[in-house]
Amino acid sequence: MLLNRLIVCLDVRNGRVTKGVKFAGNVDVGDPVELAEQYSRDGVDELVFYDITASAEHRSIDIKMVEETAKRVFIPFSVGGGISSVEDMRMALLAGADKVSLNSLAVLHPEVLHEGALAFGRQCVVLGLDAKRVPVTPEIPSGYEVVIRGGRQPMGMDAVAWAKRAVELGAGEICLNAIDTDGVRQGYELTITRMISDAVNVPVIASGGAGTVQHLADAFTQGHASAALVASMVHSGEYTCSGIKHDLARMGIPVRL
Repeated sequence: MLLNRLIVCLDVRNGRVTKGVKFAGNVDVGDPVELAEQYSRDGVDELVFYDITASAEHRSIDIKMVEETAKRVFIPFSVGGGISSVEDMRMALLAGADKVSLNSLAVLHPEVLHEGALAFGRQCVVLGLDAKRVPVTPEIPSGYEVVIRGGRQPMGMDAVAWAKRAVELGAGEICLNAIDTDGVRQGYELTITRMISDAVNVPVIASGGAGTVQHLADAFTQGHASAALVASMVHSGEYTCSGIKHDLARMGIPVRL
């Protein structure tokens, strides 16, 4: 039986973990490496680091942070933000990251997914997909539009169609973040999660909106996700990673304890 994964997201700005609502109103949470170590000890399956302003500021990801994390954390982790080329991917992987998440770059230069998969294997290539609910049109039949640059630039692309194309190009996993539910802790956007999970043959990570353990269970059972990403739930101290996983197990959700 395949086990569902719990992933903690660490959004990093100016060397600090920050958390907002719908990509805005961010507040300081703590040191990224120290938090990564804490969550690792508490039993999280994977970590994701997003340098949330790197692309907008036209700079590369913080390689020193990646190196320090790799020294102190011994679970898989991926990094995103500030990746502008296959060479940047190589630097992040050599620094110790297990995977690289491509979002804006992949939309603007889809060939990077193919090039990255050829160079490092598709298991290292994660598509970060930010989706926003919009009216259904012939161009966006799913009713969910791809948005890039931290939610600031709508692309007129259908989210489901882009997910399928990205997998064809080489993405080995999709981290789907629903902007409409991000940070509000009222549950994941299950409709688009299920649509994309059912449309592709690679793991899909549900992201954006977790507030209770039931929300994670819903992402697995109703959204058909392979993993669930949390941030505010654990950053607030209200939940622990081990507590979440034990609650999921009691609900009949297969997880690694």
